[in-house]
Amino acid sequence: MKLSPREASGYFARPDPDATGLLIYGADAMRVALKRQQVLEALLGPEAEAEMRLTRIPAPDLRSDSAALLDAVKAQGFFPGPRAVFVEDAGDGLAPVIRIALEDWAPGDAQIIVTARQLAARSALRKLFEGHKTAYAVGIYDDPPSRHEIEETLQKAGVTQIGPEAMADLTTLAQSLDPGDFRQTVTKLALYKHQDPAPVTPGDVAACAPATIEAELDDILHAAAEAQAGAIGPLVTRLGGQGVQPVGLCIAALRHFRILHSASAHPGGASAGIASARPPIFGPRRERMIRQAQAWGLHNLETALGLLVETDLTLRSSQQAPQMALMERALIRLAMMPRH
Repeated sequence: MKLSPREASGYFARPDPDATGLLIYGADAMRVALKRQQVLEALLGPEAEAEMRLTRIPAPDLRSDSAALLDAVKAQGFFPGPRAVFVEDAGDGLAPVIRIALEDWAPGDAQIIVTARQLAARSALRKLFEGHKTAYAVGIYDDPPSRHEIEETLQKAGVTQIGPEAMADLTTLAQSLDPGDFRQTVTKLALYKHQDPAPVTPGDVAACAPATIEAELDDILHAAAEAQAGAIGPLVTRLGGQGVQPVGLCIAALRHFRILHSASAHPGGASAGIASARPPIFGPRRERMIRQAQAWGLHNLETALGLLVETDLTLRSSQQAPQMALMERALIRLAMMPRH
């Protein structure tokens, strides 16, 4: 049987204990692996491997020993409880072997869980599982996770007290990161909030989210955008000592001011513009950049971008002037530009 995405979400959380098997396929190996991990844990419990109720068979091993699958399906375990045989990274070439195991399957045998890469509609593996009365097939696609899937991931990690703004940030983060990276971020957030009864805030999310820009560059970019000309010289010296190159600093400044420019030009205003930025911007940094975009205005930001583009071209030319000094001068000029 073929499961729709809506049906699959429920099935992964509560798999049929009497099913013959399940095929999970998709182009993103991480997404497939996470769903396989979820369904096996829901089906067998957390101690399945320790109790030898889960047998793993890599596809190459099955190609060299075609009887291994049926033997594992029929084998009796030492511990009571449901059993499963997991065939990893199968292809259509294994369809005949898997067909025999499905046809010989009887109640009490181990379930057959198979993962595969992206499969075409005519795939022999897909036809085998989709046409079976008590086996299921699920395609995993690169769609953003639903609100229910995000909440399920958070609840499983123990993150249950979440403010509305923080939830909006987590939703944006889930739609921007790979599933594995998002799960790691949620795990980090759970540790960060351990024994803290206060709801998760945007600041908490920002503290745990993957960095979107080198932290040591933030201070100097904010100084240039907030008219703090006196802070730029010492910051340039510090960054130079850390190995930051003038061209890299210029690229970071261009990125920062382009985000401000896009936010200022957004029809929904600077707040909506910063909220739509990719990669997403979180916590105090987001509020700070909203204020910067509002203070600069569209016309002034266009002038600032022109200055940075000119500086970038000069840095990449054959001019012999000290490059870090050129970059420092450009940032000071930005800091001294008039606002509204």
